[in-house]
Amino acid sequence: MPRLILCSDDFAFSRPVSETIAALAEDGKLNAISCMAVMPGWAADSALLRHLPDRVEIGLHLTLTGERPLTAMPDTAPDGRLPEVATLRTRARQRALSLGEIAAEVAAQFDAFAAAMGRPPAFVDGHQHAHALPGIRALVLGETRRRAPRAWVRTCEDRLAAMLARPFAGKAIGSAYHARGLRRAAAAHGLSCNTSFGGHYDYAADFAVLLPRFLRRPGARHLVMCHPGAGARAGDAIAAARPMEAKALRGASIVDMARAAGLSFPV
Repeated sequence: MPRLILCSDDFAFSRPVSETIAALAEDGKLNAISCMAVMPGWAADSALLRHLPDRVEIGLHLTLTGERPLTAMPDTAPDGRLPEVATLRTRARQRALSLGEIAAEVAAQFDAFAAAMGRPPAFVDGHQHAHALPGIRALVLGETRRRAPRAWVRTCEDRLAAMLARPFAGKAIGSAYHARGLRRAAAAHGLSCNTSFGGHYDYAADFAVLLPRFLRRPGARHLVMCHPGAGARAGDAIAAARPMEAKALRGASIVDMARAAGLSFPV
């Protein structure tokens, strides 16, 4: 039976976000958590994950935009902060990335994850999908193959008809376009990917209404991203959406919702 992977991104973004995500996973509302090992609070927050059941996959949310890197990156982050995703995307298209700096940073984030969790990540993805950018994706796939050969890699690729059946199809199609070829490249490294992907929206619409619609036309391994949380942190563009997503997840019967879409959701 096709399987739903309901994954919360941004663990360790802040302590309230981490506590919210861990509680939702413990309550059976999530079965995957993607972690920002770049964040100052990561090592402390990782303790919240250690008592979670094995059904909850813990992955690495590689962060190459907007935050402070773990390594010195004089070209990529000259002011000590990683660039915004639009800047990184432009430089990737122009083949103007400092790939040596990025490779060292990716390795450092793998190191930080392993140091806290004592194991490699179950899956690998990227904050704002930066792991799929040209040049960066090859580095990420190579490091994943070396450090976490059993991990799967997130792709936003999907069938056009499936994306059109879900909310905010334009955003989904744009992400799929930027990720095109990632599944094939991952396979060449011996790595698997999710087979379909949902969760795009504008962070203003009603997440409780959208959630079951994200499950339409699923593939065999249907991944839906979400961003629940609490509290506030300066510069968080989706701060208002985080508690709304958390509330929607708490009130939803994810098992029944998945079953209605022809998906299993192991709890």
